[in-house]
Amino acid sequence: MRQCAICGKGSILRSSRNKLRGKYNPTPLKRKYPNLQYTRDANGKRVLACAKCIKAQAKKTK
Repeated sequence: MRQCAICGKGSILRSSRNKLRGKYNPTPLKRKYPNLQYTRDANGKRVLACAKCIKAQAKKTK
C-alpha cells in the first residue's frame, strides 16, 4: 500500500450519500488516496510523503 513515509497516511474507503426524494440512495464505496509526492528527507534519501508533511518540513527549515 502506498503510504506517507513520515506520518503513515494511506488510502481510506469513503462513500457519499445522495438524497433522492426524501431517502438516501446507497452509493458504492470509493477509495480515496492521499496526495503523495516524492521528496528528500533529512538524510537526503528520496521518499514518498504527503503534501501536508512536505509543507510542515518546509516551515521547519525556515
